[in-house]
Amino acid sequence: MISTVVWGTGNVGRAAIRAVEAHPKLKLAAVLVHDPGKVGRDAGDLAGLGHGLGVAASDDIDAVLASGPGAVVYAATGDIRPDEALDDIGRAIRAGAVVVTPALYPLYDQRNAPPEFREPMLAAIADGGGSLFVSGVDPGWGNDVLPLLISGLGTTVDAIRCQEIFDYSTYEQEESVRYLVGMGQPMDYEPLMLAPSVPTMVWGGQIRLMARALGVELDDIRETLERRPLTDTVSTRTMGEFAAGTQGAVRFEVRGIVGGEPRIVIEHVTRIHASCAPDWPTPPDGDGAHRVIIEGRPRIEVTVAATDEGENRSAGGNATAVGRLVGAVDWLVDAEPGLYDALDVPLRPAVGRLGRK
Repeated sequence: MISTVVWGTGNVGRAAIRAVEAHPKLKLAAVLVHDPGKVGRDAGDLAGLGHGLGVAASDDIDAVLASGPGAVVYAATGDIRPDEALDDIGRAIRAGAVVVTPALYPLYDQRNAPPEFREPMLAAIADGGGSLFVSGVDPGWGNDVLPLLISGLGTTVDAIRCQEIFDYSTYEQEESVRYLVGMGQPMDYEPLMLAPSVPTMVWGGQIRLMARALGVELDDIRETLERRPLTDTVSTRTMGEFAAGTQGAVRFEVRGIVGGEPRIVIEHVTRIHASCAPDWPTPPDGDGAHRVIIEGRPRIEVTVAATDEGENRSAGGNATAVGRLVGAVDWLVDAEPGLYDALDVPLRPAVGRLGRK
C-alpha cells in the first residue's frame, strides 16, 4: 500500500480523499489543511463520506512530509498563489514523494514549460527522487487523452474541438467565479483569467500536447473572447445575487493554428445562469458537460456529463480530474523519478475498483 497524503480539502481535495480511500493500492496517511477550523477533523467528514476514516486533518506540513509519504495529491489552489504552490510541491518532491496535482498550469506540457517552473521541479527531483505529474481540473483528460483517443477513429480529421460548457452557479469557489472569471462584475471589469495571454498560459500546454501527439507543428496559439451581460438579476444557491447588467456569460477559445487554420481548439462556455447567452452552446441536459468534437469524416461528437456530491456537475468534473490523477499514483511510483505529462502517463482501467465501496 502506498502511503498517500491529500494536501487541501476544497473542491478538489474532497474528491481526492474519496479517490485515495477507494483505491486498492493507496492508503490515506494524512490530510493537510490551511484553515485552522479544519485541523483535527476526520478526513471522512471533510470529504463528505458520511463516516470516519481515522485520519485527523493537520496543518503541520513539516511533520507530515517528514513521515516519508509515498505520494502527495496536491489539491490546494495554484490559481492566485502559483509561487506558493510551486514551493509546496517542491517540498513534497524533495521528501521523496510522487506528486500529482492540477495546480500548476505551465507544467501541463512539462517539456515546454517556462524555466522558472520547470527548473525548480527538476532540481527537487534530483534532490529527493520524487516525481511530478500535472493534469488539469478542466478536466485534463477532456483536453488531451480523450480527444486524442477519439481522433484515432476518424478517416480524415479536419479539426479537434474540446468544450467545457458549465453553469458556474454550481461551482463552490466564489472568489474564482466573481474575480478571476468576472461573473457579476461590471462589463468594463477586466477579469484576470480572461486577460490577453492568460488563457494561452493556462490551456496552451494542452494545445501543444495534442499537437505533439498528432505529429503536427503549430504556427501559433491564438485567443478569442466574448462576454455577455445578464438581462435580469439572478440568485444562486451558493454565491447569492448577480445583478442585471453585470457579466453573466463568457465564451473564449484557445486555438492551435496549423497551416494557417484553427485545427486544435479548447473552448470554454461559462454562464452564471442558463438564461444568459442562450444562443451559445449548451449542455444536452443539466448544469454542465464536457464535449469533444472531431470535425472530419466521419464527424464524431462525444459528450461526458459526470455528477457527484448530490448530482452536482461541477463536482463531477472535479472528481473525474481527480480520478485521472489519483489513478496515476501507483504507475508513477513504479516509474523512474521525473517530470511527466498526460502523454507519458497511461489512463488505465479501474483495476481492483469495480464494485469496491
